[in-house]
Amino acid sequence: MFQSLGKYILLLRLSFRKPEKFSVYWSEVMREMVSVGVGSLGIIAIISVFIGAVATIQTAFQLVSDFIPKTIVGGITRDSTILEFSPTISALVLAGRVGSSMASQIGTMRVTEQIDALEIMGVNAPGYLISPKIIAGVTMIPLLVIVSVILGLVGGYIACAASNDVSTADYVTGLTDGFNPVIVTVCAVKAIFFGFIITSICSYQGFYTDGGSLEVGQSATRGVVWSCIMILFVDLIISRLLL
Repeated sequence: MFQSLGKYILLLRLSFRKPEKFSVYWSEVMREMVSVGVGSLGIIAIISVFIGAVATIQTAFQLVSDFIPKTIVGGITRDSTILEFSPTISALVLAGRVGSSMASQIGTMRVTEQIDALEIMGVNAPGYLISPKIIAGVTMIPLLVIVSVILGLVGGYIACAASNDVSTADYVTGLTDGFNPVIVTVCAVKAIFFGFIITSICSYQGFYTDGGSLEVGQSATRGVVWSCIMILFVDLIISRLLL
């Protein structure tokens, strides 16, 4: 474990060395941003709308007492969506969609000796292959989480409009009552850390792939599994420290 941790830290150190040619790295960053952000927008939108709707329906179902105002449904849905559902579930989905793709891409380049060719030409392979992915993940995944939060709350509104349990007026009132800005800060911190975890761990697994095409698939699987584990662990740590 300590050997893997040391290799991971050294790889990150090599990834953020001064680039040989900034324009080449900039084009790679832009390409990765499009791949991570635009490519994941559809799945994030679909998941967020349904999660917001389900959270609203389940919250309304559990509030059976007449002494509890119906407006609290909007407040609970808002807090749970911003604090947990949007950042964590989106990150777990992106670990499978984005992380496996990155690990497979870098792992294929390793087994086909393309990384060795880059190093022979004097190119900093970790910097060229990994740092653009990490920068794209740290910048685009928080933006995807913002979209997820908005669509999750919209999904809750749609659920209220489609059912008679809670009126849309009570739902909107609950969204605005008792808002604590700290939950937005916690959500942003989680999204940034999750973006770094997904891209760095999956890139590490792909970079140290050894073997053939079978090992590429295994590296992608390990990258997704470890990313999910670390996302849940960091989620616990951030929630404990900031809430």
